Amino acid sequence: QVQLVESGGGLVQPGGSLRLSCKYSGSNLDYYNIGWFRQAPDKEREGVSCINFRHKYMYYADSVKGRFTISRDDAKDRVFLQMNSLKPEDTAAYYCAAYRTFLQATCDSGEVAYDWWGQGTQVTVSS
Repeated sequence: QVQLVESGGGLVQPGGSLRLSCKYSGSNLDYYNIGWFRQAPDKEREGVSCINFRHKYMYYADSVKGRFTISRDDAKDRVFLQMNSLKPEDTAAYYCAAYRTFLQATCDSGEVAYDWWGQGTQVTVSS
């Protein structure tokens, strides 16, 4: 069982930056891949980024490549999503999620792979 708590959301002007944090806790925290997803009103949830438990593979959706950076600090049990050059279309509720794997060298961008989810943090990009 894994618990996930997001923080760092808020209101920011276009072109601004935010850093989201996902604190994870539970037992046997090795071998967990972590992903960030977002859901805007009246839209389906989409995968934004994910990071492999070995820290050697990261995925980014095309819509955020070059603007968002995912990182992981296992000593602090946290995954971060640095979001720069934010656009109004980035407005959404952002969720972190996790699933356990032993052999996967990558991470999954689809939500079906993820077993545990946080409650989400709202990001609003508006002038």
